[in-house]
Amino acid sequence: MNQYQHLEKISDEDIQRMLASDHLEDLLLLPLRVGEYFPNWKKTQDICIHLATHPNEEVRVNAALGLAYIARTKGKLEKHMVKPVLLELLDNCIAFRWRIIDSLEDINIYLDWHIGEKALRNK
Repeated sequence: MNQYQHLEKISDEDIQRMLASDHLEDLLLLPLRVGEYFPNWKKTQDICIHLATHPNEEVRVNAALGLAYIARTKGKLEKHMVKPVLLELLDNCIAFRWRIIDSLEDINIYLDWHIGEKALRNK
């Protein structure tokens, strides 16, 4: 997914349908839509963490971006939950590593964290 696409608001029913269908296009947008619009930050974080283990690298990368959206829109994440996920993605998403770095930088800014600073200095 390399192009901008308008993100639509999302409901609980939409989330459940998208997760159950395992349709790639839906899963690419799901972490972005929930990160931007879904009010329950904890459920949104859990969805992004779940999608960070998806076999498709672009879905995993968008899961990191979804976490950055949560940091920006909700101002909250559980560091002990997301830090290992983000560092794993940083090490294993080679083709889109720059997007993981962007996500880490945003999360660090919005939450005043310092995750992956060594990798960020060496980017």
